[in-house]
Amino acid sequence: MRRTLFCLSLAVLQFVSDPASGQTTAVPDSIRAEGAPAIPASLSAALNRYQNIRSASFQGWDDTKPRAVYVATRFADTPQIHHVARPGATRRQLTFSAERVLEAKPRPKHDQFLFMADEGGAENYQLFLQDRTGGEPRRLTDGKSRNTSPSWSPSGELLAWSSNARNGRDMDLHLAAPADPNFHRIFKEVAGQWNVADWSPDGRGLVAEEYLSIAESYLHVIDVATSQVRTITPRRTDPKEPPVAAGDARWSKDGRSIYYTSDKGSEFRRLARYDLSTAAETWLTADVPWDVEGYDLSDDGTLVAVVFNEDGLSGLRVYLAATGQQRDVHKPPAGQISGVEFRADSHEIGFTLSSAQASSDVFSMDLDKSDPLMNVSPLERWTESETGGLDVSAFVEPELIRYPTFDGKKIPAFVYRPAGRSDAPRPVLIQIHGGPEAQYRPGFLGRLNYLVNELGIVVIMPNVRGSAGYGKSYLKLDDGVLREDAVKDIGALLDWIAAQPYLDKNRVAVSGGSYGGFMSLAVQTTYNDRIKAGIDVVGISNFVTFLKNTQDYRRDLRRAEYGDERDPKIREFLEHISPLAHVAKIRTPILVVQGRNDPRVPLSESEQVVAAVKKNEVPVWYVVGRNEGHGFAKKVNQDYLQAVEVLFLRKFLLGEGG
Repeated sequence: MRRTLFCLSLAVLQFVSDPASGQTTAVPDSIRAEGAPAIPASLSAALNRYQNIRSASFQGWDDTKPRAVYVATRFADTPQIHHVARPGATRRQLTFSAERVLEAKPRPKHDQFLFMADEGGAENYQLFLQDRTGGEPRRLTDGKSRNTSPSWSPSGELLAWSSNARNGRDMDLHLAAPADPNFHRIFKEVAGQWNVADWSPDGRGLVAEEYLSIAESYLHVIDVATSQVRTITPRRTDPKEPPVAAGDARWSKDGRSIYYTSDKGSEFRRLARYDLSTAAETWLTADVPWDVEGYDLSDDGTLVAVVFNEDGLSGLRVYLAATGQQRDVHKPPAGQISGVEFRADSHEIGFTLSSAQASSDVFSMDLDKSDPLMNVSPLERWTESETGGLDVSAFVEPELIRYPTFDGKKIPAFVYRPAGRSDAPRPVLIQIHGGPEAQYRPGFLGRLNYLVNELGIVVIMPNVRGSAGYGKSYLKLDDGVLREDAVKDIGALLDWIAAQPYLDKNRVAVSGGSYGGFMSLAVQTTYNDRIKAGIDVVGISNFVTFLKNTQDYRRDLRRAEYGDERDPKIREFLEHISPLAHVAKIRTPILVVQGRNDPRVPLSESEQVVAAVKKNEVPVWYVVGRNEGHGFAKKVNQDYLQAVEVLFLRKFLLGEGG
């Protein structure tokens, strides 16, 4: 949920003259640009190293080999699946799609894996089966519907997943047998969004998550043969009862229990074990005041490795499954840990690790060898991604601050300050995350390091009210009619910036993507006299038109967050808080970015705000990715967009070039 994949497209290039230097720079044919000037060739050259930072992510163990992994990484055009036979070995590419490959699921007991890919960023994900030894992949889905949460049965003979193929809206549960192309059935028709979570050890049952919103979800056990459903996290019967979220379910190795995370009776998501025979819940992480963000169980059922979101950083703890007692293990370096998974028949975990000074790479750790008294390194590095020749150890670490806002609450934010002393106050870029139920976390900045290192801009990443990671009360602070309070949190950040001697309150820009794009537009209409420029990436400009035009399968999920526009009072409120209603107040330069195929925030949201702001007679730069969706995923488009953004900030924030 949480990061955009960076990839490269072999789009046709046209060459445009740079009027300032007479040199030329390539503009992708996949881009429609309005208002933006030609990119100086010198800028493209300066950005080159930052645009060639790579990363790798753990996709699972290959259980047909003694010790090997699948990873996702990009060497050529787009992120693809690779196989690594041992730590540090050459990454052998297995998929060669022109589109981004989003996820791989190794098929148990087979030299095969499943992968997911869409086309043009439309997010109609298709499932493909690929032999590890080579050959053409076989598509298992219909080529047009949206397919998610694939899960193999323990034997690898059956595949379950969610799909909206029936009506384009509801995510039914499907079942197929890759060995029999004629076998494919819907084993559970549903209303809403259901996701496959895990299989029972005997392959007869599934546990599925019914998702209503980030604050409300339920778990169900389903008999695969009969489709009979047993709900194990009861629904609330009174609308006045607080909702409960439950998810990330795993069946215990003995088949007697189900593990899951839930915020029942707590501000945070804790790890629970549910006994299927007695319906008793046991809370394994009740003493940790942070969300569980990931976990896995060892095959022998003795250990549970749990990753927590601890104020934005990842914390790893290991528990004895039988008693819940915490076991001492080596702590990985501070950063972001994801995808933790035990290797079969072992206590070795694989995962992805990144930090402010290290791009994402794949590591493993044998928990039986993680005693700090042993004179060995407990971490083994499987991949070492290239970073464009840059010295990543010089990249700045963020400072976590908490600034006061209008109602006395403290808003967390990460501040990236350029290294070295500066007598003059520095310019600022406020970067606002999307979601809105997301959270900025201090991982690897990648390309954004250029702004800090080369332009001397202080980048501030606030987690305004409504952000995840700080408890469900904080998460709900921007719901419904409280939406504008999150915008006020940025107003309070502007006050904080003005009070800092090392920051220039007269040179502040704001940027954001998706919901962060709405926030950026809202800041530009509410505090336009306090900023120099704004960037809106796939942002919501009018909540009513957004809810009307977003994809059917998303509409009710977004109504749960923003409100139901079919209610006249809610509709009036949504129209009032929409930036489009106040667009005449934007008197500073604006850059708007949009993917033409975006299924979440459709093209019309950007088209209408661009047309309206042009009437204000201010500079309007508009960039559309013709083959992109919710953000730019293809590297050639990303490279062009980054150059445009840097040129925009240099001109309108830093005051370069007139």
